[in-house]
Amino acid sequence: MIPMEHTAGHPGRPLQAPRPTLLRREHYLVALTWAFTFFNSVRVLSYLPTIWLIVEQQDASQHSLLTWSTWFGANLTMAAWLHEHNGRRFNTAVWVNLANAAMCALTAMLIVAYRLAPGAAA
Repeated sequence: MIPMEHTAGHPGRPLQAPRPTLLRREHYLVALTWAFTFFNSVRVLSYLPTIWLIVEQQDASQHSLLTWSTWFGANLTMAAWLHEHNGRRFNTAVWVNLANAAMCALTAMLIVAYRLAPGAAA
């Protein structure tokens, strides 16, 4: 049986124990911000092997232009959305999404360049 609060202001609402200090929302938000910053910064670097491979092989036939263009658009619009919902201010999340958009754009441009190059695979 769940203990219930029976007061005039809150009839029948379950009692809630105070949260331990470790799980406060402020701590969670700090941890989430650091995790976001870390993983999305690493993600910016994770594009480099693909870019390197395209340049090294001088062949982009196995890479999807549609996929990279979609990822570019998704990152760019996410940056714009975050910027607008943050009072038109730039924060870490906006900059990270812009960096991801730039890496996707670079990859898409390489795909186009190597597909249009003379002697490119059809």
